[in-house]
Amino acid sequence: MKINIKCTKATVIRTVLLIAALINNFLTIRGHSVLPIDDEEIAQVVSALFTGVTSIMAWWKNNSFTEEAHKADSHLREMKNSKKSKTKEN
Repeated sequence: MKINIKCTKATVIRTVLLIAALINNFLTIRGHSVLPIDDEEIAQVVSALFTGVTSIMAWWKNNSFTEEAHKADSHLREMKNSKKSKTKEN
């Protein structure tokens, strides 16, 4: 079975940041401060904020991983462009 995953750079960046945030949050919970902050409470707050912001940022956008999703994105763009051109003509 061949798996063919094509993603945009933005999708990859958001996904990598989300994974980094989740790993950072897990390590902070386990007592390993990854961020160079001495105060443990500040490290936990920063870690939680980092996780929250990157989670929202990563999944707010449409992250298309499959070929079918890319086709659907392309179709949606075509529909939007068609609608815009019809509006400009009127």
